[in-house]
Amino acid sequence: MRSLTRLAAALALSSAALASLPTLADEARYNQIALRAEVNQDVAHDLMHVTLYSEVQNSDPAKLAAETTQTLNIAVEQACQVKNVSVKLGSRNSYPIYDEKGQQITGWRERAELRLESADFATLSKLTSELLKDLKMGSMDFAISNPSRKKSEDELLKEAVAAFKARAQLATEALGGKSYKLVNLSLNSAGFQPIRPMRMDAMAGSMSMAKAAPVPEIEAGTSEVTVNADGVIEVQMP
Repeated sequence: MRSLTRLAAALALSSAALASLPTLADEARYNQIALRAEVNQDVAHDLMHVTLYSEVQNSDPAKLAAETTQTLNIAVEQACQVKNVSVKLGSRNSYPIYDEKGQQITGWRERAELRLESADFATLSKLTSELLKDLKMGSMDFAISNPSRKKSEDELLKEAVAAFKARAQLATEALGGKSYKLVNLSLNSAGFQPIRPMRMDAMAGSMSMAKAAPVPEIEAGTSEVTVNADGVIEVQMP
């Protein structure tokens, strides 16, 4: 009786294994294709960054530091009185100046930066021209603010999905399939093209000599925002 019971159990297990084979076959995936769709949009820069700096030298490092600090304090106080402008100090470095033989220290040079940011281009341009009486221009560049970036990415996300669907349908037809199933899909933002700051060193000398530099005309430009849709589809054949 025990042998018959064991045989019956073995037959039952074998039947169950055979019955599961069609299920495993159904779960196997074939005709899978990896696709990518990319959409982009030019977004206007709505943030302006300006870097100004003080650079002087003195044989006495203590007097040099005091002079630099005083120049920065005056500039910061003036900038902080202007609404809608973000003000912060940048890098500050001092280094020795050597004689022609490079052996004896003859003096010290110090450079300190003041960084300004604003969405109000006209206001920041005016402030910059006023500060150039005592400071020099380091750079001026433009960027896209976080709210503008997010808005653009949200719009592009819908376009990226639509573009992926169109490409998936095209690939299905090229293979002679009747339809397709979406296996997976990921959406990613490629960010912006690198910002190229406008170097103003060549203009710094003439600007600093004037009582107040003329306010420049601003052309902020744009950056390209890109969203990629990467996914895998499974083509259903007739």
